[in-house]
Amino acid sequence: MPTPAVFLVGVARSGDVLVSREHLAVQPETAVRHYFDLYGNRCARVVLPAGLSTVDYSAWVDVPDRAEDVDEDAPEIAPDDLPDDVLLYTLPSRYCVSDVLGDEAWSRFGTRPPGYPRVREICQHVHDTLSFGYGTSTSSSTAADVNASGIGVCRDFAHLAISFCRALNIPARYAFGYLPEVGVPPDDAPMDFAAWMEVWLGNRWWTFDPRNNTTRKGRVVIGRGRDAADVAMVTTFGGPVLESMAVHAEEDLAPAWR
Repeated sequence: MPTPAVFLVGVARSGDVLVSREHLAVQPETAVRHYFDLYGNRCARVVLPAGLSTVDYSAWVDVPDRAEDVDEDAPEIAPDDLPDDVLLYTLPSRYCVSDVLGDEAWSRFGTRPPGYPRVREICQHVHDTLSFGYGTSTSSSTAADVNASGIGVCRDFAHLAISFCRALNIPARYAFGYLPEVGVPPDDAPMDFAAWMEVWLGNRWWTFDPRNNTTRKGRVVIGRGRDAADVAMVTTFGGPVLESMAVHAEEDLAPAWR
């Protein structure tokens, strides 16, 4: 039957990212309406007709020729001094159960040097503690669940690190997008969407990636929110079945356009 859906796959217009060409196509052809959600993410609304539908997104994006910024001296900000719109990211959310993990966060990291070094240590701990495995968590798995099981996918790494940060009153938000293999050894596994986190230190957001635990070049944001519930790749109002998905993000001077 016809199924309303919201897709979040387009590149976010922010920072130093420049989108020069972009195309979203749905087959069979159907109308697409765009809107911005509560977090400023650009979403596409469609009604998928009965039967098989194919959604194809392509973009040509210019990104800075450098890895993410690092500042070991970036300080933590007391809750009372945080900007009003940042305070939200100190609170628990559906997957980032900082209230449940509060005791562990304080016992592990409460006495560590505050600021950027403490967040870096949180990422190191999550990276070393969790093993990566496709299909090892479900749509209902929280940060506490994967902390207990010791295994998850990239979104679980982000959820756990975010939860530890929030438990320490450090604002942290979930981000996902495209992560091409630029400046790193190639991975034989099929490419997928990537998830990481952004942490408020000093007077800005900083990128941290507990899954890869290293700065990267070419990272492209699609959406940001409290956790993965806010930035699902597809939200459907019905029961469609995902037949297949392919993600390709690479450095290329001559992209193929369909």
